Amino acid sequence: MSLAGLTAIIAVANADSLNCRLGGRCDTPGYAVAVTTAGVYAYVADGPAGLGVVDVSDPRDPEEVGHCVMMGDAYGVAVAGGHAFVACDSAGLRVVDISSPQNPRDIGHCRTSLPSTRDVAVTGSYAYVSGCFPDVWSGLSVVDVSLPQNPQEVGTCGTPGIFSGRVTVAGNYVYLADWDGGLRVIDVSDPQNPLDVAHYDTLGNPTDVAVDGGYGYVADFGFGLRVIDVSDPRHPREVGSYDTPGYPEGVEVAADYAYVADESSVRVIDISDPQELQEAGYYDTPDYAYDVAVAGHLVYVATPEWGLLIIDFYGAGVEERVQRNPGSRIAGPTVVRGTLVLPASPVSASCLLDAAGRRVMSLQPGPNDVSSLSPGVYFLMHAGRTAKVAYVHSTRRAGFHGLRPWGNAPAARRAASVARAAQVPRAVPVGIY
Repeated sequence: MSLAGLTAIIAVANADSLNCRLGGRCDTPGYAVAVTTAGVYAYVADGPAGLGVVDVSDPRDPEEVGHCVMMGDAYGVAVAGGHAFVACDSAGLRVVDISSPQNPRDIGHCRTSLPSTRDVAVTGSYAYVSGCFPDVWSGLSVVDVSLPQNPQEVGTCGTPGIFSGRVTVAGNYVYLADWDGGLRVIDVSDPQNPLDVAHYDTLGNPTDVAVDGGYGYVADFGFGLRVIDVSDPRHPREVGSYDTPGYPEGVEVAADYAYVADESSVRVIDISDPQELQEAGYYDTPDYAYDVAVAGHLVYVATPEWGLLIIDFYGAGVEERVQRNPGSRIAGPTVVRGTLVLPASPVSASCLLDAAGRRVMSLQPGPNDVSSLSPGVYFLMHAGRTAKVAYVHSTRRAGFHGLRPWGNAPAARRAASVARAAQVPRAVPVGIY
């Protein structure tokens, strides 16, 4: 069969990723279990090594430029107002001056009522510290940090879970992942008298929670990502879920995505519709993924043995209109996300072929669902006599893997050689990631 008059659609699968790639890595001296970012620095809770400060101005070559060893193992970290607040197990809350990132200094501490501190969130003049001690008590400590050199505990709230995990703040409420105690909602409008006013029992054991736009996104150990409507904080209710393959430890939300530290991988979940979650990407990590932080398209992952990983999530694609260049056979990029949209014209595509020239599906003007296709090389056969070449950047949720224009020259050459082997005239390979 002649393959004249075809358009090349190139897609490449990576065995360990979808729409993600490893950007860089910084091996920390301890075991990294939590991370947050501010500006060009990542701050890592590095277990017995304390707080690590990593310069991430070049994500491909992150470098630890400072560290602060302190009493207790560093389990959680938050940054605000030139200070890092570190949850340090039995040593309570430590306050570190990071005005000079190369020389962080432990300047204040508060031994809270919690036997073991695990995480911290800061807003305004208060730090909200979670912690636990099995068979003793778990819950929340409220610490006044208006004087960083002399932080003082001003309130506490016990919770029923045997292990209080990570914590976040939204408005006058603290949301606490309380393991077998579910998701707790604590009213902190009076910091000296925090009240546990509501809870939601998930299917698993909550380890982390992020709150955005009236929804709580819960990393539910053993049961994936749960979406809890907290628009009325005193009456939380589940509205959506996505069952990840691992055991979620951490979650961060940015724009329309939730990023989940999922045991041996990082999962990127499209949350644009909280009731219909879709996976938009993933990266299999070489070590246990404990926590994630997000800045732009970069995902920072805390792992105990491999330190800090930086993963580039380059998107699940957006659909663009074909841009034709009069007088040329080459059209501009069309970005596909599960659906290939063809314009209605006298010269319309009639079918999709694989690299061997076999018909894999018929096509019609308008939207065509290509999400069931495996990654590979495909061509459009046009019904008319004139070929139109279009670049296609295919980034399906579950099918074509992500591509980026003009990347990875060796992969582009391989794609071109496939097109030549199939004897496809004027097939133009897309730039490939």
